Amino acid sequence: MALPTHLDLQIVTPDRLVVQARVDEVQVPGSEGYFGVLPGHTPMLASLAVGELWYRQGQEKTYLAIASGFAEVLPDRVTILAKLAERADEIDAERAEAARQRAEERLANKSDVDYERARAALAKALTRLQVASRLGISPRAGALKRVRT
Repeated sequence: MALPTHLDLQIVTPDRLVVQARVDEVQVPGSEGYFGVLPGHTPMLASLAVGELWYRQGQEKTYLAIASGFAEVLPDRVTILAKLAERADEIDAERAEAARQRAEERLANKSDVDYERARAALAKALTRLQVASRLGISPRAGALKRVRT
């Protein structure tokens, strides 16, 4: 049996089908770190973290902000079931910046704060800003690295 030459990518949230495309490569933010998928990949199931997902069709890459969920990888298919999935052109950078500021204020206020919830909100906001910056929308590219350390 010959190896597949493409992957069928499907990204779904509880609200909608975000992506259904035939792609050459996918990079996914797994809970244990980012992983890449090419046609013929070994089957696996992985949980997702907050991060930037990209897929490549030819030379063109498309970026999405992803948060929480699962990825099913098969030799010819990748299915992403995510709580949050937004393409770069769908992200409201001003709203994401406001969310970042709110989360940073909550974290700085150390009293009576749900630390994990505030940290997750900050990670989502920074991921949205990073993905939006791929289109030149936001000046805060690279800020996500601060939250992961």
